[in-house]
Amino acid sequence: MILLVPANPLRPRQPDEHFAAEAHAARAAGLDVAVVDHDALVRGGDARRAVASVSGSDTAMYRGWMLRSEQYAGLADALAERGVVLRTDGAQYRRAHELPGWYAALASLTPLSVWTRGCERADFDRARVELGAGPAVLRDYSKSMKHYWDEAAFIPDLDDGAAAWSVARRFLELRDDDFVGGLVLRRFERFASTEVRTWWLDGACVLTGPHPDSPYDPAPVEVDLTPIASSVEGLGLPFVTVDLALREDGVWRVVELGDGQVSDRPTTIAPQTMIEILLAQAR
Repeated sequence: MILLVPANPLRPRQPDEHFAAEAHAARAAGLDVAVVDHDALVRGGDARRAVASVSGSDTAMYRGWMLRSEQYAGLADALAERGVVLRTDGAQYRRAHELPGWYAALASLTPLSVWTRGCERADFDRARVELGAGPAVLRDYSKSMKHYWDEAAFIPDLDDGAAAWSVARRFLELRDDDFVGGLVLRRFERFASTEVRTWWLDGACVLTGPHPDSPYDPAPVEVDLTPIASSVEGLGLPFVTVDLALREDGVWRVVELGDGQVSDRPTTIAPQTMIEILLAQAR
């Protein structure tokens, strides 16, 4: 298997510093490592140029910065022209990367959600009314702005249309060109723990650890994956992460599902551990 990582913008033949440790661990484990020009892929839209340094005829796994679904599809197509097949295809990436792709399978395990196509006020208001009065959390298909909680994420009451739209407008300002798909409203639930990140290969959980935003905060109790295991397996996705948090009533809830290739590794998990996971998938 080939491990693909973003290139260092200043040293194009070297891995980006953020992924250098995983690249080094991969080489030590006997994997081929190749770099992808992330800027060419994202800003220039030139997927063929982005993979110009990739050679060989093998299955590949990407470990890098988040990509829009159409950018990932372009990456997959450009690699296929060179005889390299991504383990996760474009359709699978979209299902994992965008909430509408995975929500139905996990609806009973995650906060009630509704969404729009695009970002028009009228569509937002229809979604707001559909979800009903009460607090909600706003995001788009792929990301929230939780670090701007009070101004661009949390809506205290969806019945207050003007205040809700003010949060949505600020969210759109902050996301700008990175906005994906539509506006998603998720029913607010109170959690009693920090988030836990779980890693899944072909529907089986292979690693449980902290979320990258809180790498030194252990889960308060052992995570019970039994209620979600069959649902995650049913998605049929090769490599995903599922972020969980313990609700106040003691029930573990799915906060997010994402493609594992673009899910960050918490600093407390060794890069060698991540590579061992990828090798297990390759087998």
